[in-house]
Amino acid sequence: MKKTLHLEAIDPVDIYGAGNKILDEFCQYFPDLKVVARGADIHLDGSEKDIAEFASRLEQLIDRRHHKMNLTVYDVEDIFEGSADRLRNRTESDAVIVNGTDGRAIRARNANQQEMVKGYFENDLLFAIGPAGTGKTYIAIALAVRALKNREIRKIILTRPAVEAGERLGFLPGDLKEKLDPYLQPLYDALEDMIPSRKLQEFIADGTIQIAPLAYMRGRTLDRACVILDEAQNTNLGQLKMFLTRMGTNAKFIVTGDATQIDLPRRSDSGLLRGMALLEGLKGVKCIRFTEDDIVRHPLVTKIVKAFSSIPARDTGEGDEATAAPSA
Repeated sequence: MKKTLHLEAIDPVDIYGAGNKILDEFCQYFPDLKVVARGADIHLDGSEKDIAEFASRLEQLIDRRHHKMNLTVYDVEDIFEGSADRLRNRTESDAVIVNGTDGRAIRARNANQQEMVKGYFENDLLFAIGPAGTGKTYIAIALAVRALKNREIRKIILTRPAVEAGERLGFLPGDLKEKLDPYLQPLYDALEDMIPSRKLQEFIADGTIQIAPLAYMRGRTLDRACVILDEAQNTNLGQLKMFLTRMGTNAKFIVTGDATQIDLPRRSDSGLLRGMALLEGLKGVKCIRFTEDDIVRHPLVTKIVKAFSSIPARDTGEGDEATAAPSA
């Protein structure tokens, strides 16, 4: 049986990939089917069953491209092997993202965490904002670790602005890394829950996992990586733009933050909400807004957040004592 499929309203290169790399990967799943691609036409010669399966899977690949800036061979693997689709479509009770070092399953625990998981697979840039304790950063790191374990990416890059939350660390002993590590400790903590200590140290030593202050991102192009900017409320609009424009090919960027915990000298300097407003609605961008109801820490945390939310930020002292990061 012979049939010709025509690609409409989409550039064939977006589906075939450079040098037909994506199409070649796709065709490996149909060893008995002869496939010839000429421009927007794909000529098929084989069994009726194989042709029907090819057409169905191709529609899935095209649909995925409509939600992403770029396709990779890993998208092809996901379509046929279903790892990403299974995770995206599971119910809350069994949406296991990755298993922790203690054997505990790390999973989406509420609707917004589920939406964050789904948004990660369907977009290249994800914003997740909301109050402390909602699991924004933890879920982001779990998704990155999963992608690394599945060889969907080559490296994980975790960063946050080095802004002091009222404390002054400039006189601590040590080099720049040792002075900045207190800012980055929450990221280490999450990674240690998901990657055995020795393996984690190996990943850090060989650069597979990089943890650095935001200033270290300038001038880089980050390809085939999952890059997470944590505490993004402490970036100004220029810093946020600098970070987002580091995005290279086949990269995933996740930005997390809490607009109620700004540690900048002036709260109005924060660029997080303004940056989201500029980008929300663009193809490939997803914004998730967590609320107090999504808090998954100790039950008291929800009550604490609600209690403090009734007080103007200027009365809590937030931002009044914040200073720039210490220099070496």
